[in-house]
Amino acid sequence: MSRYGLFLVAALLFAGAASRDAFDRWVAATVLPVLITETSVEVLDREGRLLRAFTVADGRWRLATREGGVDPLLPQMLIAYEDKRFHRHNGVDWIAMARAAGLALRYGRVVSGGSTLTMQVARLLEDSGTGQMAGKIRQMRVALALERQVSKAKILSLYFDNAPYGGNLEGVRAATLAYFGKEPRRLTPAEAALLVALPQAPSSRRPDRHAEAATIARDRVLDRMVGAGVLTDDKANAARLRPVSPDRRPFPAFAPHLAERLQQDNPLRNVHLTSIDRDLQAGLERLAREAVSDAGDRLSAAIMVADHRTGEVLATVGSAGYLSEIRGGWVDMTRALRSPGSTLKPLVYGLAFDAGLAHPETLVDDRPSLFGDYAPTNFDGAFRGTLQVRRALQLSLNIPVVALTDALGPARLLSGLRRAGTTPTLPGGVPGLAVALGGVGMSLEDLMRLYGGIARGGMAMPLSYGEPAAASQKRILSPEAAWQVGHILAGIAPPPHAARLRLAYKTGTSYGHRDAWALGYDGRHVAGVWIGRPDGTAVPGAFGGDLAAPILFRSFAYLKPEEDQLPPPPDGVLLLATSELPQPLQRFRSRTAAFETAPDAPRLAFPPDGAQVEAPDGLTLKVHGGVPPFTWLIDGAPAVLRTRTREAWVETPGPGYHALSVIDARGQSARAHVRLIN
Repeated sequence: MSRYGLFLVAALLFAGAASRDAFDRWVAATVLPVLITETSVEVLDREGRLLRAFTVADGRWRLATREGGVDPLLPQMLIAYEDKRFHRHNGVDWIAMARAAGLALRYGRVVSGGSTLTMQVARLLEDSGTGQMAGKIRQMRVALALERQVSKAKILSLYFDNAPYGGNLEGVRAATLAYFGKEPRRLTPAEAALLVALPQAPSSRRPDRHAEAATIARDRVLDRMVGAGVLTDDKANAARLRPVSPDRRPFPAFAPHLAERLQQDNPLRNVHLTSIDRDLQAGLERLAREAVSDAGDRLSAAIMVADHRTGEVLATVGSAGYLSEIRGGWVDMTRALRSPGSTLKPLVYGLAFDAGLAHPETLVDDRPSLFGDYAPTNFDGAFRGTLQVRRALQLSLNIPVVALTDALGPARLLSGLRRAGTTPTLPGGVPGLAVALGGVGMSLEDLMRLYGGIARGGMAMPLSYGEPAAASQKRILSPEAAWQVGHILAGIAPPPHAARLRLAYKTGTSYGHRDAWALGYDGRHVAGVWIGRPDGTAVPGAFGGDLAAPILFRSFAYLKPEEDQLPPPPDGVLLLATSELPQPLQRFRSRTAAFETAPDAPRLAFPPDGAQVEAPDGLTLKVHGGVPPFTWLIDGAPAVLRTRTREAWVETPGPGYHALSVIDARGQSARAHVRLIN
């Protein structure tokens, strides 16, 4: 705008002010621009820290200013430099406008523009320009109307959301993240002065391109702050000594797979608050990259950590490098269906404990066996003969777990997986014994749910990435069986050179060395690791124990200095040596042997199979036949041991469906399924 134009604007407005009613009607009739501008979608961690932001439609970074999220020094310096009567004028500073017009006439050029911060906001909101008289009048009119409808704090917020800071940066948060690598919550005087100077000439003062010009402009602001009494000489001098960095930092891009999923699933939500811990997430992303850096170009890794008490996911790493095309980094391997290898074996053993088929000290055979036409072998091709169930699980032997699955029935294993909240995918749709050895499609998320459920005493653990999930009422295993499984897994030695943490953990390797797994937990957290190739091709020589287990232990080391202790055994756990177990639990028998009924076998006289019984205080059990002493089990847990009477009384296990079993001195048994009501 020319000096005469500026003078004309001032003259017209002063003339208009003489007719107050007409002027008020003119301002009141102003059509305001839209005050809500599009801002970047943000994904935040559990403490509100930025994990990922997305550019707005025109490719600009424009992040909304949070309440209380700007250092008070910045608006103080901005007002002192740009609009010292900001809190006193009504949108137009008539004194500054008159002075600007007078100086323009005196010097023959525009010396001071007279624009207020409110007028600048008006220009930013509708891009009305700065050099045309019509644009200036429009800015004044909008500024006057704006001040009648919103607060001064809102006007400052609009400025901090929309002010240009160079390139595709708009708004103070975008500027501080790009130029300082931090939120504007706490700023040094040097940083605040630069932010005041940049919007005046954002292209020519960009510190990443014109650091010298940015420094000169910043120092000019610092000089003015001393004169305005905002800064002391000492603070201003110290601020001048700080160099303006020419670097532009990348915006945070943590948990990229989760961030994109949240944006796609909730496209109308602008802020996504997650349960992720940004520091842990950053550490595990580095760990995933390190894990595969020397192990082949196409290898990738996925890591997850959750609090199994709540199901909250604290970190989720979908690949070893989101932008790595050769590693297929865009594929989220926490959700990809893969063969779980031996990682399902703990569930098989837990179900067998609950079914009364085995105990950790039960003897089981590891020898060549044929199950119909299925002849499984161990991974190393060797056989260990007769050994305890505990050792069979710790050594991850295949023959014993297939024998237990045969006795349970594969459908029962699938049912346990579904109760855990997983979605197993069966090749062909019909479960077979190979399910126990990984013959089913599952994801790392699925396995986290399974191991989290075992960790929390057998109760299913719903995973949550944001708002806490509703508590699950589904039970996978009894507390006793879950503890027994964890106690066995905690006896597996850590990998060589790993932190000496006591974790209940299990490794797995899928057929053809396509997937290497490690899942584990302590008293509070559960973690899972997958390593392989996203395209499903083999990784020769890859074993879960060699590749994934060390990463699991390093993940726990990132998480905390010491593991939370695993819980003590529940009251119902039977801690006995093999020789002290009831006869049928001393040695595992095949499914056929377990269900054959001898003429003198015991029979449940009361309650009979399928009965509905009222048992508010206790339940009387009666057996006919068989040879005493008798052992009674309720839902697989011992209830009465070695009683020589044929009648026993037990406290009611609670309403609902229950499995009752009685075992005599010869190991012969009888079972009944009943429903108890209060």
